[in-house]
Amino acid sequence: MSQNSPEIAIIGAGPVGLFSVYANGMMGYRSYLFDFQEELGGQCVLYKDKPIYDIPAYPKITAEKLVRKLKKQHKPFRPEYRLKEQVLDIQKTDDGFTLTTDKDTVNVKAVVIAGGIGAFGPRKPPLSNIEEFEDKSVFYHVSDKSMFKDKNIVIAGGGDSAVDWALELSKIAGQVYLVHRRTKFRCHDSSEQALDKLIESGKVILKAPGQVKALHGNDGVLTQVDVQNIQDDSIDAIKADFFLPFFGLSADLGPILKWDLDLKKDMIPVDVTTMRSPKEGIYAIGDIAHYDNKQKLIAIGFTEAFTAAHNIRAYLNPGKVFHFEYSTTKGVKEL
Repeated sequence: MSQNSPEIAIIGAGPVGLFSVYANGMMGYRSYLFDFQEELGGQCVLYKDKPIYDIPAYPKITAEKLVRKLKKQHKPFRPEYRLKEQVLDIQKTDDGFTLTTDKDTVNVKAVVIAGGIGAFGPRKPPLSNIEEFEDKSVFYHVSDKSMFKDKNIVIAGGGDSAVDWALELSKIAGQVYLVHRRTKFRCHDSSEQALDKLIESGKVILKAPGQVKALHGNDGVLTQVDVQNIQDDSIDAIKADFFLPFFGLSADLGPILKWDLDLKKDMIPVDVTTMRSPKEGIYAIGDIAHYDNKQKLIAIGFTEAFTAAHNIRAYLNPGKVFHFEYSTTKGVKEL
């Protein structure tokens, strides 16, 4: 394994980017790991307590724990984290690539783009004073669910996040209200069945079809949420301690749009046998990679990370024959 400067640049520190550090480490390369966020984890930063069910050997694991495990796994390969740093430009050089960031320039031999859906932030409801309550009574993701114990919570949204948190917080909250513009939710059938039972028992009060129209309180402390019934325009004033809007993420690929990678619907087309992009030496893995029958699962991204790593090794060593080794044969330094 190289003990010098990193030779691979990985752009995006979500789960697939974190695993790519390990995959390239197994090939003998150190990596830079770039992300515009100040924490490792990508979308997992926003949903730390959200359970994930498609990770091999883990029937259920929280996003936060998954990130922690992946970081521990790749630690022996000594990545250089470049957090709160955005890659603005990639230029081919005679012996690799020069990456220009908003803070520095670095030279590498190959580039792996694991940017997911790009730079993202929460979609905010159009409420004039919502910023006054943000990070005090209004949250777009849940970091510490214990703060909601015995509190009245209004959750807005119709997807998996809204329903999952309604189910989870109903276990500890005083009362959970779920607001959605429609009566049908966009979530797993099993989740909707569990939600129906909670609504029947009164643990969750459904306000649908409805929408949040106003927030009331002082100094960031929420006291009331006004919910409008879409059918008759009536207003229901709900006493609430917290408001959790889950309307998904607003994504922006940012500088990636300018890197001449022949994007297809904001995704990078790749050769599925190598994960190589239209530009030699640049690879794409995870949600940002596109090929026929692509499945957007973390587990699939892990496979793509190793496919790319093996091809990078071949790309950097033309003509050299490599014999496959199992990890049980090759081994990894114990932590």
